[in-house]
Amino acid sequence: MAREITCFKAYDIRGQVPEQLNTDVAYRVGRAFAQYLNAKKVVVGHDIRLTSPELSKALIDGITDAGSDVLFIGQCGTEEVYFASFNYPVDGGICVTASHNPMDYNGMKLVREGSRPISGDTGLFDIKAIAEAEDFTEASKGKVETLNTRDEYVKHLLGYIKPAELKPLKVVVNAGNGGAGMVIDAIEEFLPSIEFIKVHHEPNGNFPNGIPNPLLPENRSSTEDAVIQHKADIGIAWDGDFDRCFFFDENGRFIEGYYLVGLLAEAFLQNTPGAKIVHDPRLTWNTQNTVSQCGGVAIMSKTGHAFIKERMRKEDAVYGGEMSAHHYFKDFAYCDSGMIPWLLVAQLLSSSGKNLSTLVDECMAAFPCSGEINSKVSDAKAVIAKAEAKYSGDAELVDHTDGLSVEYSDWRFNLRMSNTEPVIRLNVESRGSVSLMEEKRDELLSLIRE
Repeated sequence: MAREITCFKAYDIRGQVPEQLNTDVAYRVGRAFAQYLNAKKVVVGHDIRLTSPELSKALIDGITDAGSDVLFIGQCGTEEVYFASFNYPVDGGICVTASHNPMDYNGMKLVREGSRPISGDTGLFDIKAIAEAEDFTEASKGKVETLNTRDEYVKHLLGYIKPAELKPLKVVVNAGNGGAGMVIDAIEEFLPSIEFIKVHHEPNGNFPNGIPNPLLPENRSSTEDAVIQHKADIGIAWDGDFDRCFFFDENGRFIEGYYLVGLLAEAFLQNTPGAKIVHDPRLTWNTQNTVSQCGGVAIMSKTGHAFIKERMRKEDAVYGGEMSAHHYFKDFAYCDSGMIPWLLVAQLLSSSGKNLSTLVDECMAAFPCSGEINSKVSDAKAVIAKAEAKYSGDAELVDHTDGLSVEYSDWRFNLRMSNTEPVIRLNVESRGSVSLMEEKRDELLSLIRE
């Protein structure tokens, strides 16, 4: 009789430990994963959470019992598993991580050969079915090899910039006691012109300074304060597995991820004129405007890492960005990285001679946005239908790529449902008018929350 596993989500595995995710579940996932891929070798790494080492051990037992060898890279960030999965001849990889989830959670992010994503519509639920049914085939036990991949990974990161051309910069780095600090320490010797101010730097699965999630306003003050105190040029903060990074300008002001997409698109288009840039539908005008001005081609994709990566591969796009601070790079096997973006921004600060506020202020004034606002609702589909009925009649564009996008000449909004919770997410932007953006934001929120 099948034993249900409840921690499989749309894109990855997340659940409370031990109720939803435990060593038994981890073993079954490992065995099913290796069997599903018919894998000969699999990369495994884990984040800094206290439960990650034991879950990794059980996962590895499952993979090796399925007859696959394991390349174990130890404590790392998700993108280090991505890197190892495309840099070495392996059939897939798993990072045991719950990123920015609460203390009692853990999870797994899975990829196949070449670091291609495995999500709900590309095999994740097939793996779930095998794991639940315990429909395992017999195999001779695989081997485990421990490998330090960080030196190769750091070398790859440095290939995105010209370290010798970086001007002296003072940079606040806030790992939130997650895993990013380990990589900053490894990369520091190669960046002599950068002075690092390290905040909450040591990895600590007890998260003494709160869960590392800089999207939450209450988690930003330690970075803001350090930038101001040390008169730094820029501040960077990461989530726990550092596949997302968040920026603060020289005044300690948090910069919405949306505006970084345009900035990074510009950086790539300077080196690869005419290239394609993929973006999500939540906030679009600044990205489309920047890409057009720089001679590139902007392509809209459904939100979510699996969709963005798939579209980038299809279009041969050089870069993809989401307003949620996920940034994807062709030369990183189309995967997201939280390290490459800040290196590119440091290079941009050096080459332009401008500070970060100057680089983004013009875009923020031209396309003010609400940022993403979540509202709990009992019937998200009904709310979206109501919004479409009210706003679509005289709109210039109505789009259903992801939820509902409605555009007028001077403002637009996107309304979409969460994949995982009874929440609806609103984004509003305008052309040059903060008051219009705020007026329409409040109007939509009252409709949503009626």
